[in-house]
Amino acid sequence: MSESKDIDINVGELTSNCFRQSKVDGECMLQMRVPGAVIDADNLEYAQHIAKKWGNGDFHIGTRQTLSIPGIDYDDIDEVNSYLKDYIQDVEVDMCGVDMEVDENGFPNLGARNIMGCIGNAHCVKGNVDTTELARKLEKRIFPSPYHIKIGVSGCPNDCAKGHFNDFGIIGLVDPEYEYERCIGCEKCVEACESHATGVLEINEDGKIEKDDCCCVGCGECVVACPTGAWKRNPTDYYRVTIGGRAGKQYPRLGKMFLNWVTEDVVLGIIDNWEEFSAEVLNYKPIYLHGGHLIDMAGFYNFKEKILEGVELNPKAEVAEHIYWDETEYRANIHVTPECST
Repeated sequence: MSESKDIDINVGELTSNCFRQSKVDGECMLQMRVPGAVIDADNLEYAQHIAKKWGNGDFHIGTRQTLSIPGIDYDDIDEVNSYLKDYIQDVEVDMCGVDMEVDENGFPNLGARNIMGCIGNAHCVKGNVDTTELARKLEKRIFPSPYHIKIGVSGCPNDCAKGHFNDFGIIGLVDPEYEYERCIGCEKCVEACESHATGVLEINEDGKIEKDDCCCVGCGECVVACPTGAWKRNPTDYYRVTIGGRAGKQYPRLGKMFLNWVTEDVVLGIIDNWEEFSAEVLNYKPIYLHGGHLIDMAGFYNFKEKILEGVELNPKAEVAEHIYWDETEYRANIHVTPECST
């Protein structure tokens, strides 16, 4: 059993520095940011070195896709932060373009959590957008900031990055183009849409495909399934944005769709407005609150007005008029009296 240490620490400052308090006396865990979950493989050497020199030798892939290293002694935090200087320069400044001065004090803040991302269209056949590129563009807009925000970026409506459980879920869409002459009427796209999506395709009397645009979710399953290339990806990237998702002990809830069929400029524009919205709601005193709570505090209509301020919507964009939340609530003071048996 390790010897107990009587150490006076400021947990808030520790967390803000991207270290997490441990249940083991005198130890903490470092969480290294990996925006969009993609870095150069050479950067992994930093995590390996820290784990072996200052950690307990273990390595954890954090639930927000951080490189997490447990078992670091509080007394070694300054040395670890000094060593992190080159990693932060490489990842945050050189790779993402974050406007910050890198010093030997480690990560300057954890208000903005690590941006989660699936691999996107760089690898996945179903990926509609370059999630890594977008995550890096978002990183320079949210980091470093004392105001809380969680973002998940998914390349398609499968939402593998769990955007629906984030303050902002950003989901890549495709508006597929149909080439009538290339279609052989095999119905592969109809079958794919029926089994994997919303069933908006059907074959007509001429043996060609008709689409009901009202319910297309932009998944691109028709493009993947088509053997002749009759369905092709439109070169314009579109996105769906969900808001207010969160896990939690009392009020977990699934995010709801706020924007649909918006372009990248719109996505970047609303994220640019998030910090000021948060600051106004919190009276410029940053505290840890999920984005959904802030939206509730401000009211959805006030949130919508502020978050869209100065943002030029593209012609195809759709904006939610209302949002109706569906929460799970746990209340300790509810007691159920069992019925008496007869």
